[in-house]
Amino acid sequence: MAKETVANLDWNHLGFEYHDLPYSFNEEFKDGQWQGGTLTESSTLTLSEAAEVLHYGQEVFEGLKAYRTKDGHINLFRPEENAKRLANSAKRMLMEPYPEDKFVEAVKQVVLANEEFVPPYGTGGSLYIRPFLIGTQPIVGVAPADTYTFHIYATPVGAYINGLAPSPYTVSNYDRAAGAGTGQAKTSGNYASSLLPEIEAKKAGFADCLYLDPREHKYIDEFSGANFFGITKDGQFVTPKSDSILPSITKKSLLVLADDLGLNPVERKIEIDKELDDFAEAGAMGTAAVISPVGSLTYKGQKHVFYSEKEVGPVTTKLYNTLYGIQEGDLEDTHGWITRVK
Repeated sequence: MAKETVANLDWNHLGFEYHDLPYSFNEEFKDGQWQGGTLTESSTLTLSEAAEVLHYGQEVFEGLKAYRTKDGHINLFRPEENAKRLANSAKRMLMEPYPEDKFVEAVKQVVLANEEFVPPYGTGGSLYIRPFLIGTQPIVGVAPADTYTFHIYATPVGAYINGLAPSPYTVSNYDRAAGAGTGQAKTSGNYASSLLPEIEAKKAGFADCLYLDPREHKYIDEFSGANFFGITKDGQFVTPKSDSILPSITKKSLLVLADDLGLNPVERKIEIDKELDDFAEAGAMGTAAVISPVGSLTYKGQKHVFYSEKEVGPVTTKLYNTLYGIQEGDLEDTHGWITRVK
């Protein structure tokens, strides 16, 4: 595959897809220690046919973005939180965690090496950064690997799902993750299990599906690739508390911003049969989506419309503008969340 060039890109119509950029980052773990990482022009990994990751699924990953500011600087949003979550995911999958301080520095290297691919300010685009960690040791029996590869690639992206436009969603009959399982780890198997229900939802005309808790199927969990939030009719920000959902950095940030905005935020169980009609607005939140408004949610054959199927609610709009404004540098970062790369 030929390397991507800036001349081939339409900044205003990027979509959300892979582009093979000039530089990635790679580091190997063997003999009980990390060997020292470096930028590489290779976007290909070579693995044994018996590599751990191919058979027993030792893989964890992250997703974060670099944003171009109005004055030409490049911002990262809370990369130390991604470093911490990757380490926690690795521990759950019995993998060697990548050092958190080295993680942030490696991300900076990849962004700077590919800085011409950070979309211009005002286009709505960003540079999506994908760090991942895989077990590479050839293994036949079920056991953790002794060797690992940590790799980072980046790709310019536009809006995920429909951007800041309401979309229809449905409640899935499948489980995304098991109770007491790997739901809190950002590992590939959780996403593989969501592919079938997500595709079925899209074929039925929905943007994605919402999962219920795997134990009782009565509480809201999360979407295939984003967390859920609702704004009650009395103006409270509510988001699910569950042991089987990913600890979202976007959710963690929005809980703080919602408090700043006087929304009395709370993280708790949300019983779908009793509380769905209590929400005046709803949304999906995550690094890829930022915030995607939920126009409607179909549950047990009944469509529940929140604020509107065509317009974004005022609270959702305020939350989006505040979060995105901080990320792009338009609003003051009063919480110390921004890491400036350049």
